[in-house]
Amino acid sequence: MDREETIDYIKQNPIVPVYYSPDTAVALNILQASYEAGLRVFEFTCRGSNAIDVFGELKKHQEKYCPDMQLGIGTITTAYIAQIFIDMGAHFIVQPGIVAEVGEVCDRASITWIPGVMTPTEIYMAEDLGAEIVKIFPANILGSAYVKALRGPMPDLNIMVTGGIEPTEASLKEWFAAGANVLGLGSQLFKNMDDIETFKTNINNLLSLIKP
Repeated sequence: MDREETIDYIKQNPIVPVYYSPDTAVALNILQASYEAGLRVFEFTCRGSNAIDVFGELKKHQEKYCPDMQLGIGTITTAYIAQIFIDMGAHFIVQPGIVAEVGEVCDRASITWIPGVMTPTEIYMAEDLGAEIVKIFPANILGSAYVKALRGPMPDLNIMVTGGIEPTEASLKEWFAAGANVLGLGSQLFKNMDDIETFKTNINNLLSLIKP
């Protein structure tokens, strides 16, 4: 997919797990379970010293067993690290903030860049640097009312919200009703991971809430 197609695909599959484990076997298990449950976009985060190695194994698994999964990398802070993951085949790059050089690297590679923003000024800055979708972070601190307020002056903005999003019907309805296009769900989604089948059932239940 090109950059525009990736953005459309993410918006069509608007529940995105945000996950990290230093254990390759565990991460592979979560990726496969997410795919089997119906998720088609997955953000692995660069939060540990062996994140590159684990992502490499995830990428090989995705290509072989999850061909229509868009696998991205998050918590990227430098252009150097972004380029490493782009070369490994990351479909999109997510940041907790804005680093212009990361946007430039993504633009040269025609890779979707999702920078983290908080204020309207940062949103305009990100768009000026080429971002076509932004991550409102931390969403739980800002609240859904903030996203709703942004929709007045920014009706066409593509918004991903991440940070403290609850995997519940009430939470999903609240954020989508406020105007979020995509929800990134982290630790709240991965509680009680001892039972993978229950995890998949929970995801299926969440997906049923957003089906047309």
